[in-house]
Amino acid sequence: MKNSHRFFNNAECEYFPCHACERPEEFNCLFCFCPLYFLEDCGGSPRLTPTGVKDCSGCALPHRPGGYDHVMARLRREFAARKASANHAP
Repeated sequence: MKNSHRFFNNAECEYFPCHACERPEEFNCLFCFCPLYFLEDCGGSPRLTPTGVKDCSGCALPHRPGGYDHVMARLRREFAARKASANHAP
């Protein structure tokens, strides 16, 4: 699935891989910045810093095989929930 709409590997990036991984050829750079960052419970494994900032440096969920499907499904659910909430606003 080399460099498609679901997978992009940028092995030439100076930060590659930005998370520890056993199989760099499967590391997906498509979500270099995770679109689920704004969610308190994103399904990944973030931690909070002592100042309360979400730290995702230990999470590779969007970069692993299946990460694209997880992110897209979660975004669809969030958008649907927000749309439903907006439709019920007074």
